[in-house]
Amino acid sequence: MSKASAKTIFLDIGGVLLTNGWGSDSRKEAAARFGLDYDELNTLHNFVFNVYEIGSITLDQYLDTVVFHTSRPFTREAFKEFLFACSQPFPEILSWLKEWKKDCGARIIAINNEGKELNDYRVAAFGLHDCFDAFISSCEVQLRKPDPRIFQLAMGIAMAQPEQCIYFDDRPMLVHAAQQLHIRAYHHTDFLTTRNILEQFKKENNK
Repeated sequence: MSKASAKTIFLDIGGVLLTNGWGSDSRKEAAARFGLDYDELNTLHNFVFNVYEIGSITLDQYLDTVVFHTSRPFTREAFKEFLFACSQPFPEILSWLKEWKKDCGARIIAINNEGKELNDYRVAAFGLHDCFDAFISSCEVQLRKPDPRIFQLAMGIAMAQPEQCIYFDDRPMLVHAAQQLHIRAYHHTDFLTTRNILEQFKKENNK
């Protein structure tokens, strides 16, 4: 890896720095806590969540479809409080990345699928501006992974060629989508493995 071959690091957020937030486990917990039919909740979620993630509807409109299509014995505010609380950090990698970024010698850019209200909350609550130089978030660019155009947009914003980029994602399918564009993409499985790859990148890039 040389200075000419890598200068931009793309990172997913959910599953790498933070929990996935409103994932399947959280929806199961919500169904149990609020007395919802999980199968119905999940079916409606799968029907409309992609629309929310590309910014076409608001969180309240998403919840109107998935939860509040009928009267409930709990408030919208209580449900939203639970939903936001599902986002938690992976403290080890998050704190390390904030320090590592200070002299890593590269741009670090997020490429993530997230609805706007959740995205804004996660960035603010966990200080993600300290990790990233820019956010290519599905809700802002109206594209979501694995659409190749979101990776192409990220490279255009970074003014970088595929061979000048590396990418980490916790989902193999999305790693493969980036690799199809000749981005050097890695499956994030744990902090130590990803840290070692990034440390090697820093060492080679600063030669």
